[in-house]
Amino acid sequence: MSDNLKAFNTYLRSIENELSQGNATEHTHRSALKALLESLGDGIVATNEPRRVECGAPDFVITRGSTTIGYVEAKDVGKSLDEAEHSDQLQRYRDPLTNLVLTDYLEFRWYVNGERRLTARLGSLTAEGKIKRDRASIQAVAELLSSFLSHKAEAVGTPRELAMRMARQAHLIRNLIINAFEKEPEGGSLHSQLVAFRDNLIPDLSVDYFADMYAQTIAYGLFAARCISNNGTSFTRLDPAQNLPRTNPFLRKLFQYIAGYDLDDRIAWLVDDLAQLLAQADMEAVLKDFGKRTAKEDPVVHFYETFLKEYDPRIREMRGVYYSPEPAVSYIVRSIDYLLKTRFNKPEGLADENTLFLDPAVAQQRSSTW
Repeated sequence: MSDNLKAFNTYLRSIENELSQGNATEHTHRSALKALLESLGDGIVATNEPRRVECGAPDFVITRGSTTIGYVEAKDVGKSLDEAEHSDQLQRYRDPLTNLVLTDYLEFRWYVNGERRLTARLGSLTAEGKIKRDRASIQAVAELLSSFLSHKAEAVGTPRELAMRMARQAHLIRNLIINAFEKEPEGGSLHSQLVAFRDNLIPDLSVDYFADMYAQTIAYGLFAARCISNNGTSFTRLDPAQNLPRTNPFLRKLFQYIAGYDLDDRIAWLVDDLAQLLAQADMEAVLKDFGKRTAKEDPVVHFYETFLKEYDPRIREMRGVYYSPEPAVSYIVRSIDYLLKTRFNKPEGLADENTLFLDPAVAQQRSSTW
């Protein structure tokens, strides 16, 4: 505790000195908080990047090596944490960011899976601008931060649990994209990507729909790559560029573009967090039920319905995303092929290149959309 006590006393003196200048803001104290957090464990790095913060991300991402440990959101000294806790901002953070600390630099609140687990306060600010503290208060905060820094999220092991966790993080990715888009100038990276989407996919694509597509593509591209990756717990967001199957060239090229080495750093931190979730997931347990009826069912296709139901059930209804069991699909395809050959004088059946075939599910979806 002696080393921790020294680190906390240094931190509190820094806060007092900055407050004595009379013009301190919440940003003023971030260097002191960074130094404190990094002193509490070997290899801990607390990263505060203004560009990322501007688009609505937490103030600090805490990492050890390539592993994200958690996040810290800091408010100004004396700011009501009760008010901050119930703000729209914290509500957006608490579900997807499973290990989070909220602080006004004196009080610390630790949240796990959206629920507040511990609260501790270093001391109180006096009328003279000093911080009244005691050894017991410092010990309580030290224990809270130690628990925060040593916390490991439980690995998910069911399709629904993984879909829920992925959907929460995809929601935050979507919101970050919208915020970042609004703040960047014309010609910025996100504006350029929107133009590319409009040129190649949907000419009248809105910003919100673009953010939706972007977030879903990242989330699902990572899942698809994780299903076939041999990297296991070493899986990262860079894997899909190599691992997505060549049989899906659109997804492969799109993912290389939006989630490769040059991914916008305003959202890269959260994509890394999503990749880490997938790396730690028990994929054998998640995927084990997909092949029970036949050995051919594709988990990547099947899981999309489960994911979209958690991400936004309205989109699932609108797009008609419902998984059709492979035996049923096989029967329909074989029956149509047979009827084409025997009733419609098409010897090559579905392979006939001179006939246009309309998928009734697509027709129904388009008519309902129109």
